[in-house]
Amino acid sequence: MYPLRRNRRLRTSEAIRSLVRETVITPNDFIVPLFVVEGKGIREEIPSMPNYYRQSLDLLENEIKTLWSMGLKSVLLFVKVPDNLKDNNGTEALNPDGLMQRAIKTVKDACPEMIVMTDVALDPYSSYGHDGIVGNGEILNDATNAALAKMGLSHAQAGADILAPSDMMDGRIYEMRTVLEEEGFYHTGIMSYSAKYASAFYGPFRDALDSAPADIQNVPKDKKTYQMDFANRDEAVKETLMDIEEGADIVMVKPGLCYLDIVRDIRDAVDVPVAVYQVSGEYAMLKAAAAKGWLDHDAVMLEQITAIKRAGAHMIASYSAKDVVKLLG
Repeated sequence: MYPLRRNRRLRTSEAIRSLVRETVITPNDFIVPLFVVEGKGIREEIPSMPNYYRQSLDLLENEIKTLWSMGLKSVLLFVKVPDNLKDNNGTEALNPDGLMQRAIKTVKDACPEMIVMTDVALDPYSSYGHDGIVGNGEILNDATNAALAKMGLSHAQAGADILAPSDMMDGRIYEMRTVLEEEGFYHTGIMSYSAKYASAFYGPFRDALDSAPADIQNVPKDKKTYQMDFANRDEAVKETLMDIEEGADIVMVKPGLCYLDIVRDIRDAVDVPVAVYQVSGEYAMLKAAAAKGWLDHDAVMLEQITAIKRAGAHMIASYSAKDVVKLLG
């Protein structure tokens, strides 16, 4: 009791604070999302995500080598698909020479040890901008699962280490795991977006990939029939436990900062690694506030990342990964 116990004794210098710090950030904590486009020599900044870029395969190679040199060992690939290749069934997603498949091979050629995670969802390939096949005014669950399993297999065949299904269809992890086992891809992992909420924080990401739901008659205007209601908490644990039963190796909460209670609930309930996706809207808000001089960008960025790990994340997909690692020195 006071004065025998003075908590401030362990705060008197940075050296002491570092010695007793409970949560420590390292490059090993990060997954780096990367946006890939067709073409050559393309490195175009995303307007709603300052200092973040879409890049072509020839420049992706250099980016991968840079990341590896910084100690960043995992990337999550997303592709921007030309409109002329989009349809309701996501046919282009199964093209063995498609942009995603070539991106996987590019990363592995540049740095074989880099962990390649891939987005498994139909929205970049969909003429409707949905994560599933549209039929009779709804998103068809089982037909979508069949397409996603084939898509995931195609990624595995191209060399992906971990598939990251982000669609939120019921049963898609089981379908994907079953196909991988049948085809001999026993070591290909699945990182399931298990608790992905219908969030308003995804706007800049949809700009980056031109994947927002289309405003077309008899097509759902949003993704609320498959992504989770952000008012729900217990449902996240239920969804996550089901995904683990179906074969998920890693589970994810998305978005991050507004859902730290969910991160802790899931961390306490499961025995597999927990990932958190700090999404585009979270990134963009900090950039905008810092540009106005309202916040100290680097200080807030580190505080946010630390909060996500402190809440229970084993790994964090973040657009700030490179910036954080540079600050860590």
